[in-house]
Amino acid sequence: MRNHWWWRPGWSVGRRFYTWHLTFDGQGDVHRLAAEYRSALAPLGDILTPIPDRWLHLTMQGIGFVGEVEEQTIHSIVGEARTRLGAIPAFDLQIGPEVIDPEAVLLHVHPDGPVRAVRNAIRDAIGAVLGDVPEKAEGFTPHVSVAYSAAEGPAEPIAQVLAGLSLTPAQARVSSAELIVIHRDNRMYEWETFTKVPLG
Repeated sequence: MRNHWWWRPGWSVGRRFYTWHLTFDGQGDVHRLAAEYRSALAPLGDILTPIPDRWLHLTMQGIGFVGEVEEQTIHSIVGEARTRLGAIPAFDLQIGPEVIDPEAVLLHVHPDGPVRAVRNAIRDAIGAVLGDVPEKAEGFTPHVSVAYSAAEGPAEPIAQVLAGLSLTPAQARVSSAELIVIHRDNRMYEWETFTKVPLG
């Protein structure tokens, strides 16, 4: 495992970033599963940073840093996204089981096709306004993290805990995509909602 909280290029305390996520406010079954993982992983101590219900998310697509992208540009992207996302029906997801990544304990989502369709629509909206779309289209794997690695060290203790689990995957309903203003000042991804765009 490696520490997830190293500062990526461009990031620092106080910086804010426009990005799209799927979030899980009010999704009780997702919160149930995340709480079960937090409880199971708690004996490992501070080698992991568990994610509170409020900050659970499915990372979708970044745009750029606040101050580097004009707010009017963001409004234009939202307008383009509203049209495109309105053509995608709301859908259900199964979240889990877990996979150990070098920087997190991840829950894969199934089916991933609708998630990819939402991301592609958002990328098309960004491209319609900016011309170029930040971040690569390739290499995207839809997932929900339940804990981040907070230290360098072996994965075996985490794997041993997870091997003893048999948790029921969560069911989630996705009916919107959220444009947020995110930061990581406190060793957690925290955000304010800029706008929420409904699916069709």
